[in-house]
Amino acid sequence: MFTRRGLMLTSAALAGLPAVAHAAADPVKVAPFPLEAVTLMPSVWRDAVDANGHYLLSLEPDRLLHNFHKSAGLAPKGDIYGGWENMGIAGHSLGHYLTALGLAYAQTRDPAYKAKLDYTVSEMAIIQKAHGDGYIGGTTVERDGKLQDGKIVYEEVRKHVITSHGFDLNGGWVPLYTWHKVHAGLLDAHRYANNGQALKIAIGMSDYLIGVLGDLSDEEMQKVLAAEHGGLNETYAEMYVRTGDKRYLDTARRIYHKAVLTPLAQRRDELEGKHANTQIPKLIGLARLYEVTGDKAYGDTASYFWDRVIHHHSYVIGGNSAGEHFGAPDKLSGRLDDKTCESCNTYNMLKLTRHLYQWQPDAAWFDYYERAHLNHILAHQDPQTGAFVYFVPLASGSQRLYSTPDTSFWCCVGSGMESHAKHGDSIWWRQAGGGDTVYANLFIPSELSWTDKATKIALSGDILKGEPVTFTVTPQGTADFTLAIRVPKWADGPRLSVNGKNTPLLVKNGYVRVRRAWKAGDTVVLTLPHALKVETMPDNPRLAAFIKGPMVMAGDMGPAQGDVPQAPVVVAASALGAVDRGSLTLNAQPQALQLVPFFNQYHRRTAVYFPLFTEAQWQVEKAAYEEAEADRVALNWRTIDIMRLGEMQPERDHAFATDISEPSSRLGRSGRWLMWTTGKYFEFDLAVEAQTVLQVTYWGQDIRRNFDITVDGVLLTNEKLDYPSEAQFRVVDYAVPAAMTAGKDKVRVRFTTRGSGLDVFEVRSLRPEKAQA
Repeated sequence: MFTRRGLMLTSAALAGLPAVAHAAADPVKVAPFPLEAVTLMPSVWRDAVDANGHYLLSLEPDRLLHNFHKSAGLAPKGDIYGGWENMGIAGHSLGHYLTALGLAYAQTRDPAYKAKLDYTVSEMAIIQKAHGDGYIGGTTVERDGKLQDGKIVYEEVRKHVITSHGFDLNGGWVPLYTWHKVHAGLLDAHRYANNGQALKIAIGMSDYLIGVLGDLSDEEMQKVLAAEHGGLNETYAEMYVRTGDKRYLDTARRIYHKAVLTPLAQRRDELEGKHANTQIPKLIGLARLYEVTGDKAYGDTASYFWDRVIHHHSYVIGGNSAGEHFGAPDKLSGRLDDKTCESCNTYNMLKLTRHLYQWQPDAAWFDYYERAHLNHILAHQDPQTGAFVYFVPLASGSQRLYSTPDTSFWCCVGSGMESHAKHGDSIWWRQAGGGDTVYANLFIPSELSWTDKATKIALSGDILKGEPVTFTVTPQGTADFTLAIRVPKWADGPRLSVNGKNTPLLVKNGYVRVRRAWKAGDTVVLTLPHALKVETMPDNPRLAAFIKGPMVMAGDMGPAQGDVPQAPVVVAASALGAVDRGSLTLNAQPQALQLVPFFNQYHRRTAVYFPLFTEAQWQVEKAAYEEAEADRVALNWRTIDIMRLGEMQPERDHAFATDISEPSSRLGRSGRWLMWTTGKYFEFDLAVEAQTVLQVTYWGQDIRRNFDITVDGVLLTNEKLDYPSEAQFRVVDYAVPAAMTAGKDKVRVRFTTRGSGLDVFEVRSLRPEKAQA
């Protein structure tokens, strides 16, 4: 959670960031310099770009195109990849891949990226021609036990046959989400690599989908939009900008998911329990619509959403969500686990931030951007291998779990390809439509080539080591302009010098501005001292994280391999009082820990949030705390497998299936609801061992129910939930007979209603307690 003192911008008063003033006409005041104008110098950011580049060039377009060729009746030219690319969502990676290749080409000008991009687009043109109607394929859907091309879903929608349950549309796994990724990838191939063929394919795709959606009633359209559809409104708005075809703008306006966007437009935060990354792209689309149309309502809604997510739903590293879902506003302390901070969310929040900054160039937007970009996005990739994590876990003792090169292809692999291809895209900005002010927003070593001014500006200095940031200006002759440098909120006593002369630091809207007739060799040096600070949870001032300069700091708990160590606590009069400022050693219990930058603990276990106790509090609470911690460690040891109902990735990993159920939520925790009836079910795979206990989490007020739990079709129990009503979660254990698990490493667990409803949140397979010893 961000605070004004630690970062910026509380919701009570955005004093550090004035309310966005929306213009009726062109709202864009500043724009980033194009990637090709920015050269990254050696740094951790360029290391990330290089590692990502190796990964991108290792991927084979024909393997990503496997389902696309097959859908058109053409022979595949490569074996299909594994992971999500071998599931119904297949094809989303191809869209991300196109975008990433375009970004990498713009960032580096390496022709190898463009060659792969151009080949991929040329194959897509062949595929689209074979279909003959603009469709291009990629997704699949299972019908009657057989895998079919996903086109059947779209043709059913065209015929007004629509069923949707959040992550599926007519049984297809978020087909419009994949559609959006491919659509966006083609537009980015056109934008960054000047591939005209890509735009032609995007036009064919756009027209096909307009044909599918065009005759739907408003009610039918909302049923379609209930399934995750990415930022489809954004790509249609962009299609209008590229072509001038008003049909695309009309479609972009129509892709307006009322269940989510209407409350936000009315300034109501109803995000609790909603899948976070399903929502964020919708608001990016509204932001783009505001820029295209000047409609103030779109901009206001996007701004309100940003404010709520950043100030009321985000953790210290700038990420949001636990188990992919938003919780209650300002209730974060109970949502620290190994599934915090889905990486796609922050990728998209940074995109939204760029839009909002364009409307109002205040440096405070980049206080957030820098926090999340450094502490979440850089933590998202292993720079040695180019692998990505889905979640960046914040639970004490947690570790990062990385993708494999060819058997993962999660959504966060796709967004990771993009995030680490464009680390130069938000450093340098300029006034839109001309003007002579250049803005430096991020302190990433780089060189800007400003062709309008025939000037190069080099940014050097390692901000992570506390080095001064130096700007060296090299015009051809002289150049008159203003260099506006962001002065971050975290700087502790910043200082400025121009050509070696100390200069008063006059800050307006978060920038110090230096205007002069620049000549070769002129330098500006900004010193930004680090200070160790503390940020606490909004709902628990006794749960604290440490910040040093732009970096979130973590306690180093040792290598990722091995047992999970005991979670540390701080027993001191204050959190800062427990830290040796010279060595950055934290006097924690049960042992002292070294505070280190969180982002680069790629293969270490860490603690980010620390419970705080005074000596008196610890004496009173120590026994209960240590008992709870021992229970947590024991549960982790006993756990064989976990199925979190209502969460997309766990449901896919466990082959979840249902005839009719809906996602549910209690206290920000996702679940699955079966309506009051008989014979309705959901089921999933669960790993087991010879001796297994099934542990199920229910809501304590769901009592006097009637349902069966079966294991591989054999009745385990008929449950009535006959106990007193309580407004809290209730955990029930069921011993699984050895005969049900004999010789098996997984089973199929099914919940079936018997005349009542049913809400389940989590199912674990556990080793028996006696086995722990």
